[in-house]
Amino acid sequence: MVTQERALLDPRELSRLAGLDLIARTLVEGFLVGLHRSPYHGFSVEFAEYRRYIPGEDIHNIDWRVYARSDRHWVKVFQEETNLLARLFVDVSASMDTPPSTGVPSKLHYAKMLAAGLAYLLSRQKDAVGLVTFDREALEVIRPRSSRSHLMHLMGRLEHARGGRPTRVGTVLASMADRMWRRGLIVVISDLIDDPDTVLRGLKHFRHRKHEVLVFHVLDPREIDLGFDRQARFVDPEGELPEVTAQPWHLREGYVRQVEQWRRRLSRECGMHRIDYVPLSTATPFDVALLAYLAKRSRVG
Repeated sequence: MVTQERALLDPRELSRLAGLDLIARTLVEGFLVGLHRSPYHGFSVEFAEYRRYIPGEDIHNIDWRVYARSDRHWVKVFQEETNLLARLFVDVSASMDTPPSTGVPSKLHYAKMLAAGLAYLLSRQKDAVGLVTFDREALEVIRPRSSRSHLMHLMGRLEHARGGRPTRVGTVLASMADRMWRRGLIVVISDLIDDPDTVLRGLKHFRHRKHEVLVFHVLDPREIDLGFDRQARFVDPEGELPEVTAQPWHLREGYVRQVEQWRRRLSRECGMHRIDYVPLSTATPFDVALLAYLAKRSRVG
């Protein structure tokens, strides 16, 4: 049976909501309630800033929205100082904004929802969060801060970010690594459709600068399994490859093998350099990504 909080982590359900702020709050609150009921509850006190209510305490600290969902009293716990500086790199290139498979959000919308949820969670933890949107260059760079007004500004800029141009993931990452001298957590959300050597060099450059790096590799389900059931015309959204008309079932076996090799290589080489690599599809519930973030956060803090 699908629990209420599990449904709130479904990208298909969340994508029906209007506004990234509402999506982020819904996503994170559903995640936190589920976290308290899961084997991962140890994360919750340290990172979700919740603990059980002790009878006799001031009831004003109870989160009544969480109570409404869980029928239990949880108290918000706030840290006094920012102890993490995080930057979210969100790919808004043309390949991210292609029409999605039926029933799931586009890669761009999935990336925005994930980035919004992470920003909201970071803000709740009193950590500083910044944003970089990019395609073939960095489009907008918002420096990390931890205030509520800053979070709202970041959400607004993320909401209006649009794809449209070719991507240069590795080049942008390498360039930005040279500009970010203060160490912190780098979170990359992208389909990584670029030369793998260049992508890996860009990620490694952040590690050379002593940053921690977490990569969410987001693909549409049909990009993973070539799940078309009729002849199709394939068009490069970034205009760098010729159109191809094909019967996908004749290509599927070889295509799937190459995608698996690509993802295995990224995973292997990221692992060699202590970069966390998390493969996702746009149908993957967001708790997979948020738990990966918490695991990374536990090693950074």
